[in-house]
Amino acid sequence: MNSPRWTDHPDGVTLTVPVEFSFQENLKYLARSTNECMLQIRNGKVYKAIPAGQDIVMVEVGPDESNQLHVRFLGKTESLDKPSRTEIAHHIHDWFDLGRDLAPFYEMAKSDALLSKAAESFYGLRIIGIPDLFEAVCWGIIGQQINLAFAYTLKRRFVEAYGSSVSCEGEPYWIFPAPHRIAALTVDELKALSFSAKKSEYLIEVARRIADDQLNKELLLETGDIKQAEQMLTSIRGIGPWTANYVLMRCLRFPSAFPIDDVGLHNAIKALLGSERKPTKRELQHLSAHWAPWEAYATFYLWRVLY
Repeated sequence: MNSPRWTDHPDGVTLTVPVEFSFQENLKYLARSTNECMLQIRNGKVYKAIPAGQDIVMVEVGPDESNQLHVRFLGKTESLDKPSRTEIAHHIHDWFDLGRDLAPFYEMAKSDALLSKAAESFYGLRIIGIPDLFEAVCWGIIGQQINLAFAYTLKRRFVEAYGSSVSCEGEPYWIFPAPHRIAALTVDELKALSFSAKKSEYLIEVARRIADDQLNKELLLETGDIKQAEQMLTSIRGIGPWTANYVLMRCLRFPSAFPIDDVGLHNAIKALLGSERKPTKRELQHLSAHWAPWEAYATFYLWRVLY
């Protein structure tokens, strides 16, 4: 992974992007749901609130004239110090996975029957990350065994009920709920938002562990091993292999994370093969045998075949 490189400007920062990066492909992914509550897209740019130090900073993200990634700070940013600007630059760098050299992935995908067309069609797409561990785990739990549209509805209810927001040009921009806020809730309070009793319990349990610092990104990354990190996650009630690998993929950035039981992945492969049935696990293991260590990117690109 390469470290972020950026230049400071009076109104923001400009991040250097890799050759294998297309802002437009990433924008299409971010725009896949009109019910996304954590950002807004207008005129080809992304608007989002990002915590930085003691501040919450509204940013506008889009390509500049040389196709680098310009992050413009909105609102009153006179007090935004160097550490906060650095934190925002690192957040955007992580969000778009800009430190990843994708040349080996594209080389592998060229000769793979399932991946070659997707890699060509979506060239420059990055795994859009979820840098905050609590948000990543919650989104994984929320999405369990329901369709994507309802998952977005539940997330919006959750965020608007218990998150915080800042206003910019009359529009609210939301920050994901803090773990300590969710840790103090009862199951009935979450059930009132249409969460199942089990999901409510899982969300509160994860919130308590993170609020008490029993679980954090550093602990997971310090394992240095994807299997150990997966086991640490799956030891928590409500986090199975699918949710664990989703978090390892989108938050911890393990390129070999592989949610092999994902229904969307199965449906994408079924569509690409023109099959009347989804692949069995054994068939999927055979089809993915040459993806290592790029299973996460292979999965992400195949998801894009569906939406």
